[in-house]
Amino acid sequence: MKKRYLMAPGPVSVAPEVLSRMSEPIIHHRSPQFSAILTKVREDLKYLYQTRNDILIFASSGTGGMEASVTNLLSPGDKAIVVRGGKFGERWAELCEAYGAEPVNIDVEWGQAVDPADVEKALNDHPEARAVFVQAHETSTGVKHPVEALGEIVKKRPGTLLVVDAISALGVYELKTDEWGLDVVVTGSQKSLALPPGLSLVSVSEKAWALCEESRMPKYYFNFLKERKAIARETTAYTPAVSLIIGLGVVLEQIKAVGLEGLFKHHKRLSEGTKAGIRAMGLELFSKSPCEAITVIKAPNGIDGQEVVKILREDYGITIAGGQAQAKGKIFRIAHIGHLSEWDMIIALSAVERALKSLGHPVELGKGVAAALEYFANN
Repeated sequence: MKKRYLMAPGPVSVAPEVLSRMSEPIIHHRSPQFSAILTKVREDLKYLYQTRNDILIFASSGTGGMEASVTNLLSPGDKAIVVRGGKFGERWAELCEAYGAEPVNIDVEWGQAVDPADVEKALNDHPEARAVFVQAHETSTGVKHPVEALGEIVKKRPGTLLVVDAISALGVYELKTDEWGLDVVVTGSQKSLALPPGLSLVSVSEKAWALCEESRMPKYYFNFLKERKAIARETTAYTPAVSLIIGLGVVLEQIKAVGLEGLFKHHKRLSEGTKAGIRAMGLELFSKSPCEAITVIKAPNGIDGQEVVKILREDYGITIAGGQAQAKGKIFRIAHIGHLSEWDMIIALSAVERALKSLGHPVELGKGVAAALEYFANN
């Protein structure tokens, strides 16, 4: 009987106590009982986001929050600066195009982080741009973009917003929403929040609310202004994902018990230990500005990265992720988010060693595992 391990960057492994709470009998979404839960969740989210801003909750994947950010902030014909350094950066541009906005794309080599000077130049060339769209962490490449530096650039421009996809970054490392001037920050339940898919969460600054009032793009369910009015009534504009929000409440209580600093240290430790193991195998990291949420590994010459993913999944019961689009077959990805510990990382590394050996790559079994164990023992 094969045991299954989930180490992909979403969906992620969910803690048993969270699943148990979500399996309790459902309550009505317009009841005082649920309103009390919802109000507390919204307040606890401010702690995670490090913000005083309202945080909106939608029943959707993270992409719903991204789409809502485009339709509520822009009008047809508006220009927006888009950082495209992977599949999810491309998604910002596709969403703008779908609703008639004009993306001004900054194309960044996959594996590299954007240079803030390039964003500043794009804004100088297009001062009428209403927003800058960027990933805090580009999950497809493992790259961490310098959003703090981008916040310093954008906050000086009263008519331009900084919109950050933090779907796999929020809760993994420091993101100071208010202090850094991050006007809109999107996350989703199925990644760093360690919940099943189905929630998107969006923080909105006062600067952003002003643009929401002017937006002329079509919207109905994903309507920021309607949701803001619903917050005042301690409810939601439409039927929420009741069980997921209850689960989110459990996760946020756990986060507060550990503290943000402890949470960030946990993810950094898993990341650094895994990367130490990968380097000890003689493998190369893909990202030049790596994030703590995931380790992205270049497949060795002559090895198809998708075959590594397939062997782990089908032979060993371990789900990691392969490359997307132009990176397909060239990389494989081990996530550090969700209900995971150092021992899960040891399992993943040992499985990668065995898979590479079975594919004919000259890897010394146990070398990567030993390096990771050494790191974890000393840190």
